[in-house]
Amino acid sequence: MKTALKILVGAIVLLMVVAVAAPFFVPTERIISELSEQVELNTGRQLQIKGQSELSVIPSLKIELNDVHFANATTGSRPDMISMQSLEVYIPWLSIFTGEAKLEKFVIRKPDILLETDKNGIANWQILPEQPTPTRTETEQQSSKPTSLPEGFDIKLGEVAIYGGKFTFKDGQTGAQHQLSDIDVSVQLPSLYETLAVAGAMTYQQQAFELNATLATPVKLLKGEAFTVTQTINSALVDMNFKGEVAQMGKDIQGDLSLKGDSVKAIAQWQGVDLNAKEDAFNAFEVTGSMRMQKQTFTLEQLSAKLDALSISGKSTVGLGGRLNVKANVDLGMLDLNPYLPEPVAQPEEPSEPEGAAPIVWDDTKLNLSALNALDANVVVRSTGLKAREIKLGKNQLSLTLKNGAANLSLDEFNAYEGVGQGTVKVDASRVPYKVNAQFKLDNINAEPLLTDAVGFDKVLGKGGMQWQLATQGQSQKDFVSALAGKFNFDLKDGGVKGANIAEMTRQAKEMLKGDFSSLKEGLNADFNPDQKTDFSSLTGSLIFTNGVGRNTDLYLASPLIRITGEGEVDLPQTNVNYRLVTGIVDTIEGQASSDDSTGFKIPLRIKGPFHKVDVNLDVSSTAKDKLKDKAKDKLKDKLKGLFGG
Repeated sequence: MKTALKILVGAIVLLMVVAVAAPFFVPTERIISELSEQVELNTGRQLQIKGQSELSVIPSLKIELNDVHFANATTGSRPDMISMQSLEVYIPWLSIFTGEAKLEKFVIRKPDILLETDKNGIANWQILPEQPTPTRTETEQQSSKPTSLPEGFDIKLGEVAIYGGKFTFKDGQTGAQHQLSDIDVSVQLPSLYETLAVAGAMTYQQQAFELNATLATPVKLLKGEAFTVTQTINSALVDMNFKGEVAQMGKDIQGDLSLKGDSVKAIAQWQGVDLNAKEDAFNAFEVTGSMRMQKQTFTLEQLSAKLDALSISGKSTVGLGGRLNVKANVDLGMLDLNPYLPEPVAQPEEPSEPEGAAPIVWDDTKLNLSALNALDANVVVRSTGLKAREIKLGKNQLSLTLKNGAANLSLDEFNAYEGVGQGTVKVDASRVPYKVNAQFKLDNINAEPLLTDAVGFDKVLGKGGMQWQLATQGQSQKDFVSALAGKFNFDLKDGGVKGANIAEMTRQAKEMLKGDFSSLKEGLNADFNPDQKTDFSSLTGSLIFTNGVGRNTDLYLASPLIRITGEGEVDLPQTNVNYRLVTGIVDTIEGQASSDDSTGFKIPLRIKGPFHKVDVNLDVSSTAKDKLKDKAKDKLKDKLKGLFGG
């Protein structure tokens, strides 16, 4: 900083010399030659003025240098660090006689500025004569040391204008490159002790930005003291406002920040990323908060963010040193994820069912979770509600830890489907296929809406407990369903199984086995009603899943008049159920309160078919062998065949 200041002061002094000498017809070429020599002596680099240089005195003293070139570092990627079409300096005549370092106007036309680091991280803007490369500690100490100014020293540049400029930054270690073009900027610096103001426009990656900024005051910047900054950037993509303070030579920046725009999709497209988002997703956004950038840690307090209909509040800390690290505690409000989830892949049209629900088709869209490998995180998230596909949750709180692509999601508070619960989900996205492990325990859950929303199975009513330890892997919903493995337990109370009244069917079968068909003619000839259900006081069991197929051997259902045991399987990939139940009529009339499980009469049932159209059929062949005469048996079979299609 001291060297740069010396160069600036030296250049101003030399320019003043030129101004004073002009009336006495001092050759311009000689002055330019002396200026170049002084620059090279102080910087170790060559300053060349290849074009014609002019000196005029009316109406003010004006020095114009054309085709100016300032050499790059020896390790630079091109010969010039700075080149410009012309440099015009306007000096008030009065300042010459008073001895003030004052300029009226400083105009730079079409400058081309390159700031870069070499493969060792050495910056080309370190304008020093050749000397041993400083250690990292020495470099940090030098950059943090404030500059001492002479007593009464001041610089008054008036207006510094840049027209048609280009600024490029290259990182020689990473290969990253950023460029600003079409720079038209005006800088007002009436004094080092007064506010510096910047206004203008520039283009970055084919997008125009308007800039307005103030710095109070430059002398504080030069001395290493804290100074205030305001900055406004406006564009078609985003508007940014910042008002704050910069301290410790730029190592500590804090203030109020706001960002606002009409389309996240447009920003992503500007950066070459296609979000492939729905019409109502990733549109208007707004972020406000109190920020602090201290060394390589960015902290955002009092965060308030909006995206489309979503609203987020909280605080966060982002570590930028090395691997990105995020810590946050946020409230998502009512979180509807449906606008941001991909649409299911269109499936070939199936022959339409005459009536009833459509078949279930698992989504085969490939999920991309590679973003989880880009950062580490420790986040606590609360929401008053959540929607994802057909799943609807109430008030929830979850904790997320993410490290090296492995996410651990802990459900600290869970309210959904009239129940509560806790659980964890672990996702390993470090490689494909992604692996998922889940452990949950839910209490007092309403089974019908949960199973309907989660897997499209709406045949079970009732409330109670569920718990599972499940694992899967894949890259789509279809993959995850097909690879599902683990155990699922359920214990439901006071509900029902939709699709058939098994108690009534069993009672009718018992009457038919006695040979009495007269009172059952109407019932046997009636069509099967899928809206009927079998009530139960208790339904318990477990499913062992392998490759998405859950097998059960301990199903037990108790209702006021029947007891049902059974075994079978639920095939999630094929959305199909196949169960064999044994139904027994309780011998006592005490009903639901009875502890008597004795069932003198038993009938096997078969529950089979796709989730959207499950059929229930009675099978009385084994029972009929001992209790029916041949004629009664034949008649019974005919009736059942007509009713159940068996």
